[in-house]
Amino acid sequence: MKILVCISKTPDTTAKIAFTDNNTKFATDGVQWIINPYDEWYSLVRAIELKEKDPSTVLHLLTVAGAEADPIIRKALALGGDEAIRVNADSQDSFYIATQIAEVAKQGNYDLVFTGRETIDYNGSSIGGMVAELLNLPYVALATKFDLNGTTATITREIEGGEEVCEAALPLVVSCQKGMAEQRIPNMKGIMGARTKPLKVVEPAAADTLTSIAGFELPPAKAGVKLIPADNPAELVRLLHEEAKQI
Repeated sequence: MKILVCISKTPDTTAKIAFTDNNTKFATDGVQWIINPYDEWYSLVRAIELKEKDPSTVLHLLTVAGAEADPIIRKALALGGDEAIRVNADSQDSFYIATQIAEVAKQGNYDLVFTGRETIDYNGSSIGGMVAELLNLPYVALATKFDLNGTTATITREIEGGEEVCEAALPLVVSCQKGMAEQRIPNMKGIMGARTKPLKVVEPAAADTLTSIAGFELPPAKAGVKLIPADNPAELVRLLHEEAKQI
């Protein structure tokens, strides 16, 4: 079996967010990049577990990014991937990225493609569905559990008000979220081994860019806290009626 896990880089959750070029570009100076948690903690780790169960499984990692993403993909290799592929492109357009992933997946003839539920920066949650459509494969989103019996997958996913259990035959595309696996930390052996694992850089395929960023806007600053004396409930009621409802 061959598994492809899609990896994306995102700013660390503690990074200070700022924008440049008249608020049309994210300011990357001083930003610490991490593997998108949905990709690392859930889709990648579950793929590693499948490989541990069946050592003949081939596990490849894929990212669409510039050279600044190499440390991120190396960390993913340290966790347990066999080799990595980086499509040398820098784009925030979901269709463009999905097209690059689909092209690699077609050439690699993978049985299973894992993506994270979404990235924690743009929260688009659209890549998995687009990749499945471009590959003409079944797609299961928001998966919290994945089991494999031969070439048949049993997948538990979230739906409105509950859970749904479905079966699908390989090959297929699955987006993963909390519940799929538990976070792992790369050990020293994995870190050392990742240095020599293949990281193949390929040029992007021709693809349309369907969206562009018109501008970014930071959320408004939080207002100060108002303290109301305990012996003045009337003032609290007034504020709740006149000011709190406007927030």
